[in-house]
Amino acid sequence: MNFLAHIYLSFGDDEVSIGNFIADSIRSQQFTHLPDRIQKGIQLHRAIDTYTDSHKLHKQSSKRLYPTYSHYSRVIIDIFYDHFLAKNWLQYSDTPLEVYVDDFYSLLERNYRLLPRGVQRMMPYMITDNWLLNYSNIEGISKVLDGMNRRTQNKSKMNLAIFELESYYLDFEDDFTLFFDDLIFFSKKKYAMLCED
Repeated sequence: MNFLAHIYLSFGDDEVSIGNFIADSIRSQQFTHLPDRIQKGIQLHRAIDTYTDSHKLHKQSSKRLYPTYSHYSRVIIDIFYDHFLAKNWLQYSDTPLEVYVDDFYSLLERNYRLLPRGVQRMMPYMITDNWLLNYSNIEGISKVLDGMNRRTQNKSKMNLAIFELESYYLDFEDDFTLFFDDLIFFSKKKYAMLCED
């Protein structure tokens, strides 16, 4: 899953949210210097990713893209799924998305010193362009895919995947809706288990 889903699946726990958000920037086990609940967030993130990659619905979505985008297809689906979470946000949260993402940006700013250097560099762009809110519209997703394609030096052609999103929109949304119910159930159990330790 992508940024918004990982934050959401931290269930309002600020330190776990930070860990869940920064986990992709943390190598292996190099996080023992961080506060305990941030470490739990990193562990939760990794469990979510493992569950997601093995889930039949996520695989079903990825198969639609695989002939064109190969191993990038799973990354693209993670971005698509964040779009559907943002678009249908009020089905999952009582807090408006605008308020939710502003609160999260404030959380990052208050904990800036704990963030990996790569996240510190990325954060101003994320906040200025309001990535999390803009996941809710096609234009925002198109910009994300453009940025991802640039980072692969135009090898991935991920920017073109916006056409598949539009062509198979309802199929992808159906996959997401069924999958995300399963993921919430899994993540709640994993969160409870980690935080009991």
